[in-house]
Amino acid sequence: MSTLRPAELRAWRAFLNAQATVLRQLEAELVAGEGMTLAEYDVLVQLELAPEHRLHMNELSEHVRLSPSGITRLVDRLVRAGLVKRGPCATDRRVTWAILTPAGHARLRRATPLHLRGVRDHFARRLSPEHLDALARALESVACEPTSDETPAIR
Repeated sequence: MSTLRPAELRAWRAFLNAQATVLRQLEAELVAGEGMTLAEYDVLVQLELAPEHRLHMNELSEHVRLSPSGITRLVDRLVRAGLVKRGPCATDRRVTWAILTPAGHARLRRATPLHLRGVRDHFARRLSPEHLDALARALESVACEPTSDETPAIR
């Protein structure tokens, strides 16, 4: 088994630590200020951005990077809160839509300024414009799907 070079290990640890730190801070602020988890906020954002403010449950699962059972439990909570509703798909009875409700839209509008302030305070303001650009380019290259002749080390 090969090991990571020091520069690779440093970058990997920095990425993990930065992600965990920022996400923990954003989650704490949303819970304290809006009684909403970051995952719940993410679902509302994804539905707001989707055509007709709805996504198939499997698409929503991919967008928020949760397992199908995880997204089901999360959407169940949002349905109970009246922020999301489920709807049948007219063309495929096996498919269920997750649909943003007017109450979900209003809740998202109320929570967004708090969340964006947190993103700026805990992330963007700590980086120069040059660092933001370099980081965005670097992470976009990581997030790209590998081409057929590339084999990812970890999936």
